[in-house]
Amino acid sequence: SVIGRLYQQSPLRVLFPRPEWGEPFTAVLVNSSGGIVGGDRLEVTLEATESASLLVTGQAAEKVYRSTGRIAVATTTLIAGQGSVVEFLPQGTIVYDGARFRRITTIKASPSSRVMAGEVLSLGRVERGERFTTGLLHDEWRVRVEDRLIWADALHLSDVEGADKNVTGITPALNSRAGFAGSPAYATFLYVAPDANEQLKLTRRLLCDTPDTVRSGVTSFDGLIVARWLGANPSDVRGAFGTFWARFRAGAIGAAERLPTIWNI
Repeated sequence: SVIGRLYQQSPLRVLFPRPEWGEPFTAVLVNSSGGIVGGDRLEVTLEATESASLLVTGQAAEKVYRSTGRIAVATTTLIAGQGSVVEFLPQGTIVYDGARFRRITTIKASPSSRVMAGEVLSLGRVERGERFTTGLLHDEWRVRVEDRLIWADALHLSDVEGADKNVTGITPALNSRAGFAGSPAYATFLYVAPDANEQLKLTRRLLCDTPDTVRSGVTSFDGLIVARWLGANPSDVRGAFGTFWARFRAGAIGAAERLPTIWNI
C-alpha cells in the first residue's frame, strides 16, 4: 500500500512513520494547534482503496478545551474499498469541563472489507479531580455497508441553561446506573466485516480478561461488533481497550498482537 492522494491544511497534518516489520501502511494524525477550541471546524477523510491495508492513529490524546460559547465540530469519514483492511485507532479524547464539542465519525465499508475503529473518551481531567458537568458533547457514530446504514449511535450530553444541574443536565446522566454509573471514562470498539458474527466468540473471550476496575459489554448484528468499556480511571479503560485491540487484531485479521509504537511513547 502507498499514498495515492494527500491533501492537508493547518492545523491538521498527517505523518507517515516507518511501521514495524509486517505492519500495514501507517498514518499518524497530528493537530498542530495543540487541541480543539470553540469554533474549530476539523474534517478528516481516510480512504483505503481495493485490497489496501491502512492503520491510522494519533500523535497523542486530543484535548477539547473549555469554550466561551462557540461549538467545535469534528467530522471523520473512513472509506474501505473492496478487500481492504482499515484500523482507526486514535489515542483518545479528553473533554474539559465547559467544552462544547460535536463529533461525527462515519464508516463507509464495502461488503468484503474489514474495518476496526474505536475511541477512548475521558469526561473531564480526571487526574485533577475535574468532571465534565457543564458544556455540550455530541459524539456520533454512523456505519454504512454498501451505502446501507446498518448502525447509528449518538451520545448527547448538554447542560440546561438556568436549570438545577442536580435535576437536569449532564451530571444525572453520568451518575445514573442506566447511564455512565459515575464512570468518567469509556471506550468504544467497532468491527465491521463479513465475519463479524463469527468473531463474537473471540470478543467475549477477550473481554473475560477485562480488569475488575473496568466494566465491559459486547453485542453483534448485521456484520457489526460493538464493544464498550466503562471505568472510574481513564488509564484503566485505555489499558483494557488497548490490550483488547492488540489481541483482537491478532485473532480476527491475523496481524501481530501489538499496538502502534507511538501508543507506548
